[in-house]
Amino acid sequence: MSNANGMTYAPKGKPAPVVKPGEFIFSAAHLDHGHIYGMTNALLEAGGTLKYVYDPDPNKVAQFVKTYPQVQVALSEQQVLDDKETHMICGAHITSERGPFGLRVMGAGKDYFTDKAPFTTMSQLNAAKEMAKATGRKYMVYYGERIHCQAATLAGEMIQAGEIGQVVHVEGFGPHRLMAHARPAWFFEKEKYGGILCDIGSHQIEQYLYFAGEEEAQVTYSRIGNYANPDHPELDDFGDCNIVGEKGTTNYFRVDWFTPDGLRTWGDGRTLIIGTKGYIELRKYVNVGTDMEGGDHVYLVNSQKEQYFNADGAGCPFFGQLVLDCLNRTENAMTQHHAFKAAELCLQAQEKAIVIK
Repeated sequence: MSNANGMTYAPKGKPAPVVKPGEFIFSAAHLDHGHIYGMTNALLEAGGTLKYVYDPDPNKVAQFVKTYPQVQVALSEQQVLDDKETHMICGAHITSERGPFGLRVMGAGKDYFTDKAPFTTMSQLNAAKEMAKATGRKYMVYYGERIHCQAATLAGEMIQAGEIGQVVHVEGFGPHRLMAHARPAWFFEKEKYGGILCDIGSHQIEQYLYFAGEEEAQVTYSRIGNYANPDHPELDDFGDCNIVGEKGTTNYFRVDWFTPDGLRTWGDGRTLIIGTKGYIELRKYVNVGTDMEGGDHVYLVNSQKEQYFNADGAGCPFFGQLVLDCLNRTENAMTQHHAFKAAELCLQAQEKAIVIK
């Protein structure tokens, strides 16, 4: 998987199993986005056992089997849904199909782990809320720019330790490389991908809620535009948004598809977390203009020090916590309310957005 294209970015970490082989079984279905590989890697590293894969496209299945030769190929989606051993089904369906597929998964008595964005309409979100309540199953979301980022893990630990006091503001910057020629047709249809604030904006909103410790928030303004892609008129190639939390914290984020070819990775993702006693900056994937390799760069400034940390080794504990949550019916990795609230806000941001170009 190449780091040049965010659609094929699939982090690999060190094994940190929380269960023994066979204790937590998961399957994968609908492989429309490359994030399925990052999701699968992380669940395997947490000790999960991969059983089935299904996709109607045999080429996608063949690539998945090449990567994970231990997997069994299912002949239908229903075969995966009916399997009595599978605890969780993870998927990266076309965005507009993720919600309906999640209903089928939860209706079959299994937990669901979907790629972001988890929905494209508010009606899909409401249906998922009802199904989760009725079945008691989980609808979890791969908000990978936080949960699969060691820099974000370390930042969360610093905040919990009081290194910057009380968080008052979070700024996020999520540029991505478009590589339009490598994208499927559905990626450029707004009804199917949901819009830029719904799509990659979901990462930014989720991390704001997490770092600021907010459970409720409202979108105060949002904007979208298409500056450089007239051949794809339904694509938003730029978007930004402002949010205010119930506790009074604020958030601004900007997302775009303008990563230039000269950058060594798919996007210079950054986060700035401002507290009452200091601030933290995350340079998640690259420290541009330096000879530092890789990402996970964290800068801390407070009343005692200014310090640089390489977060490699901080790990991504979300996935092990998720495995145990599914087995124990707990909510340590992420509450269902949090997963749905981030989804709700990204839908609201997209719906309210002023078209500026």
